[in-house]
Amino acid sequence: METDISSREDIYLIISEFYKKLLSDDLMLPFFEEIIAENSLENHLEIITDFWQDIVFDSSICKNNTMQKHLDKNAFVKFERVHFTRWISYFFETIDALFTGVNTDKIKARATSIATVMQLKMNLYKK
Repeated sequence: METDISSREDIYLIISEFYKKLLSDDLMLPFFEEIIAENSLENHLEIITDFWQDIVFDSSICKNNTMQKHLDKNAFVKFERVHFTRWISYFFETIDALFTGVNTDKIKARATSIATVMQLKMNLYKK
């Protein structure tokens, strides 16, 4: 596809395709087992779509504290730098296969920034 991200539907497409990769990866699956067990994947995808819609389109739909949710998860399933590397790799691969443009660059730049901040807050750069 040679178009830029221009709608919530575009973001949902990215997130749903991205999660197919995450959920088929044994390294990443433990972070999502609870969501799968509770049969709440679709709800999770909608929340993640809200989050990225806010970032790309400067809206304010998402009411979750995304950082805190990841820090809470880290207490039960430990994040390592390799998880963030894999996450960014799948995210960028998914986005690049579907879109190109200013919003595409924006979502990738913010993803990189968010991953860096999360790793800093989890003290993963000290290891």
